[in-house]
Amino acid sequence: MKTILRLIRFTNLLLMAFCQLLVRACLLLPHQPWSRVLFDSRFLLLVFSTFCVAAAGYIINDYYDIKIDAINKPKRVVVGKFVNRRQAMLAHLVLSGIGILVGFSLSWLVGFIHVGAALLLWGYSARLKQTFLIGNITIALLSATMVLVVAVFDKVDNKAIWAYAAFVFLISIVREIIKDMEDVKGDASFDCRTLPIVAGIAGAKWFLYFFVTAFALTLLAGVIYRIDEVFFTAYILLLVILPMGFLTYKIYRADRKKDFTRLSRQVKWIMLAGMLSMLLFRYA
Repeated sequence: MKTILRLIRFTNLLLMAFCQLLVRACLLLPHQPWSRVLFDSRFLLLVFSTFCVAAAGYIINDYYDIKIDAINKPKRVVVGKFVNRRQAMLAHLVLSGIGILVGFSLSWLVGFIHVGAALLLWGYSARLKQTFLIGNITIALLSATMVLVVAVFDKVDNKAIWAYAAFVFLISIVREIIKDMEDVKGDASFDCRTLPIVAGIAGAKWFLYFFVTAFALTLLAGVIYRIDEVFFTAYILLLVILPMGFLTYKIYRADRKKDFTRLSRQVKWIMLAGMLSMLLFRYA
């Protein structure tokens, strides 16, 4: 069971589900009781369908990355070691199919979003992730879609939902570039054209500085827009922007695989802190 949970990145999936819950409860339905948000069967089906499509994406990624992962993370290889390739492909197809069908049962638009996500995840795993910046942007777009699909489901549109989608997009690009820097040895062995391989580690850092700056400016715009809300301003400055500044310094200092592994974890914590700031829309 532990192996299967590692294959589908269960912790990441739980974080995704939690994020969708926060989006609905804090940005879209802030005045509704938690019981209505939590125990809405159709919303739970939305979360389940997104969960299935994302899990299928992780599986197909490992399916195509067996040889690269044997170099980059030999102790964490699942496909080909604990689960054979045929089983992995079957699991991918079943989970994608379930996610898409459930999506269409909710609405045609949600269903088509899931179809697009499943196709992009396949394309990313098979080819796009090996391409200069395209793979990073693909995953960032899919991550932002995870936020926006909740608004599509509830048929609600507001500025906050787009702001958080931009937040997720930018921080996801930062994390994906760092992960490419972490995996540069294995990727280079199989002629991948990721950013750190094409531009070098030093060049990739300059791209990171650009995206971190864009990220910080986006956050500052949000702070200025809500400057009269003291708790929100203090929260973003102290728990998101300040850690991002520290992260930038650590990026400058990083030069080993373990440094980039640590940076990737730090970005996940910053992302979580940013997501938790949604609670201030409900309670502040």
